[in-house]
Amino acid sequence: MKKSNVYTFTGDAGSTSLVGGKRVRKNDIRVEAYGSVDELNANIGVLAGSSALSPEISGLLQFTQNKLFNIGTYLATDNPHGDMVECRGLSSGDVEMLEDAIDRMDAQLPPINNFILPGGTFTASLGHVCRTMCRRCERRIISLVDETYVDPTVLKFINRLSDFFFVFSRYQNLVANVDERYWDKEA
Repeated sequence: MKKSNVYTFTGDAGSTSLVGGKRVRKNDIRVEAYGSVDELNANIGVLAGSSALSPEISGLLQFTQNKLFNIGTYLATDNPHGDMVECRGLSSGDVEMLEDAIDRMDAQLPPINNFILPGGTFTASLGHVCRTMCRRCERRIISLVDETYVDPTVLKFINRLSDFFFVFSRYQNLVANVDERYWDKEA
């Protein structure tokens, strides 16, 4: 069997194919939405390479990457009539799994008295990068929602994932015994 070429020449003029074959411009809001999810997934892959992670967190990150592939495929599928199509491979139970992980980590953290500056350990810093990328994904998906139906579970998952990465970053600093840095509004 001949190996397929990575390059197809079909996108050289600035268009790409959605799932199902419809061609759209590469800056189409649907492409922006699933492209942002892909960027987030790649950065989670970088984070998952950290040796500072527990097996539980590593497993949760791999679970999350698989869910993001499901979301990316869903977002890359044209929905010209705005049908109320659910995202396959994503459920409210997946959102609850993130919430449980957030609650377990957050129970060990001190209360927040001020805005926290992103940083600390390298792993915590990567968590903050993933958090901000989640927020960008959310903005792109909301722009798509303005044009067509998107399963609400997709937005819930992405929103909760950004919460997860905020708490994750704080937790990584706690277990590494690194003090959080707070915003100094007088600086």
